[in-house]
Formats: sequence, C-alpha cells, structure tokens
Amino acid sequence: NQKYVCVSRPRRFGKSMAANMLAAYYSRGCDSRELFQGLKISKADACEKKLNQYNTIFLNMQEFLSQTSSMDEMLRLVKKSVLWDLFFEYPDINYFDKENFSRAMQDVYQQTKCPFVIIIDEWDCIFREYRENHEAQEQYLDFLRDFLKDKAYIHLAYMTGILPIKKLKTQSALNNFEEFTMISPGGFAHYIGFTEDEVKKLCEKSGRDFELVKKWYDGYLLGEYHIYNPKAVSNVIKWGNFQSYWSQTGTYDSIQPLINKDFDGLKSAIVEMISGAETEVKTTTFQNDMVTFRNKNDVMTLLIHLGYLAYDQKRQMAYIPNEEIRMEFMNAVEDSHWN
Repeated sequence: NQKYVCVSRPRRFGKSMAANMLAAYYSRGCDSRELFQGLKISKADACEKKLNQYNTIFLNMQEFLSQTSSMDEMLRLVKKSVLWDLFFEYPDINYFDKENFSRAMQDVYQQTKCPFVIIIDEWDCIFREYRENHEAQEQYLDFLRDFLKDKAYIHLAYMTGILPIKKLKTQSALNNFEEFTMISPGGFAHYIGFTEDEVKKLCEKSGRDFELVKKWYDGYLLGEYHIYNPKAVSNVIKWGNFQSYWSQTGTYDSIQPLINKDFDGLKSAIVEMISGAETEVKTTTFQNDMVTFRNKNDVMTLLIHLGYLAYDQKRQMAYIPNEEIRMEFMNAVEDSHWN
C-alpha cells in the first residue's frame, strides 16, 4: 500500500534527474548494472533482485502538454503513446480491448506476471498552465485515478512536480499517494537537492569558498537537513560566479502578482523577510493550486512550494532562504514601486 509516492520540489531541484535515475534502475528495457556499481545501493541485498526487472513507463507530462492544444488531445496522445509501446513490446498478448488503456496494461500483467513501474515527471504542469480551467484539471485527475489507483499491475507509481496533489473540495482525487513536499519532506528530505555535506565535498574538490557558497545558496531546511539548489551550486562550482542563477530558469515576474495581492499584513511580512526576519505561516488552508488564495498564508505557502521562501516545519516559520532569492524579492518589490 506504500507503492504510491509523490515528491514535490521547486524547479531546478533535481526532480527530473531523480526520476530518470529511478527509470534506469527499474526498467527491464536497459542494463544499468554498471551505472549503480560501487554506489551504496549496490551493497543492498535487494538490489540485484529489483535491478532492471520491471516494465517501466516514463511520462513527462510537460512534453505531452507542449505538443497538444487541449486536455482531450493531450490525454489521447498519452494513451496512444503508451499503447503503441505495449503493442510493440508485447504483440502476442491476447488483449481484451486494444483501445482500453488501463485494461491493456492489466492484460499484459496478467499474462506476463511482470508488473509496471510508472514514473510521471512534471505531473502538475496542467495546474500551472490550465490555472483557471477546473474542468480540464478534473478531467486530468480522473485520468490519473483510472490509470493508477488500486491497480494490481502497479509495483510503484512515482510522481514528481512543483505543486502537491490538488484537493477537490475537501478530498484529494489521488488520496492513495503519500506526499513528500517542501512543507513536509519526510524521509525524502535529503534525496532531492544537495545536502550541506555534499556541498562541502564539492567545494573542497573544486577549491571554492564553502562559507561564501553557504551565504549565497543555503537556507532550505527540509526536516533536519540544510538543502541547496543543485542548479545554483553546480553553476558556481563550475564557473565561480556568485550570482542569482535562479533568474536564469524563471523570473521574478512569477512572484510579483503574488506579493502584490491585497491581503492584510502580506506586504509588511515580505519586507520584514527581505530584512532577514521570519514570519509565522499556517499552511493548512492552501488548496494546492495557483489561483485559490483566501489570505496571506495561502500566498506564502505557494511561495514555499515554488522555492521563493524556506520553511521551518517544527516552528511553522517562513523566511527568505539566501542571498540569491533575496535579490529576486528585491527586484520584484522595486519593480512594484512599493514605498
């Protein structure tokens, strides 16, 4: 029952790399023994038993979204792509209905006894691109539920994105998933992103000043771990330039509309955090989308998920994590002409 996992992290945090690694590990479509040789996992008893033993389907939802112009079209393309792979790999299977997506997967599993690992990257891109289209969102969630929920053919379903799973009314359409987020990272805290120990070793190896790297790029506290954005650390290790690499992957335009919302105490909290202070945040009312905001807590909770704020889970306090992000906030505030 713990085979459904959803990990949400900000952009450039290594989510896709982790998803690709899982695909390489599980997929029977490749031999990745050499890739994992000498790593900790190779010493585990179950490693050989699991390595390259599963029918693995990797879906990058952003790619399907980019190639289509409606939710109907996108879901048709997803189904057609997976079915094409199934029929190519298993032409001799006796299929009950070749147009029925989940039934075809069930037929393969029943007749081969080889279960599926489903890895979905950018699972939440629909909620970022179709922000106001609730009908498209529900259609997409219905598809995922039919595809993934309570299916015997699934050995593991692993989804990754920026936002946690969307709540519909008071329930989640995918309530069988265990979620590991920026607010509640659980046991996945140190697996996504660079830990402080890893950054220290990288600095020693490359001759970079660790204290300077820490000042610029430290600040995310996930459970007990200080986590660094891998994109920023990799660039400063490679080039030695201390600057905001965050703005190269997205601009402060994305936070301007959020911090300009007319909620009581929001602007003063932002200014205080730019100055180095912390502010209390209640994260429980956030609806896991980018349009439903009832108060300043919802805005700040979204900023935590987007990586613009860090969050101390024990004390329920938010703060600007480091110099890189502080610059983004200063640019956004300056452009908004706050007093």
